[in-house]
Amino acid sequence: MFGIPGKQAVTITPKAASQIARLMARDGSQGLRIGVKKGGCAGMEYTMDYVSEVDPMDEVVELEGARVMIAPMAQMFLFGTEIDYETSLLESGFKFRNPNVVDACGCGESIKFDDKITAS
Repeated sequence: MFGIPGKQAVTITPKAASQIARLMARDGSQGLRIGVKKGGCAGMEYTMDYVSEVDPMDEVVELEGARVMIAPMAQMFLFGTEIDYETSLLESGFKFRNPNVVDACGCGESIKFDDKITAS
């Protein structure tokens, strides 16, 4: 929907692809759908759900058995984002490196986009 021909909407690191594929196999899902919603102290939050079917309006990115679908309303917010999976002594989880984010809350769970994007 908001793509550039020949360029994927998001990129997936090998670590993230491995984790997504593992969870897809465990749950029998068709992939991970990511999106954004209003909420949190900075204004927006990422959403992530493993789903049983691909919506024809989703942007689909696949790598090494992992499938990520981007919900239509989130595509303009997520274009150019790198999805990674990090593990540390205290936590593990998916990390989004999103060039469209202009601010984030201290805990990193909530994000803010440029007002030009959110006004669209």
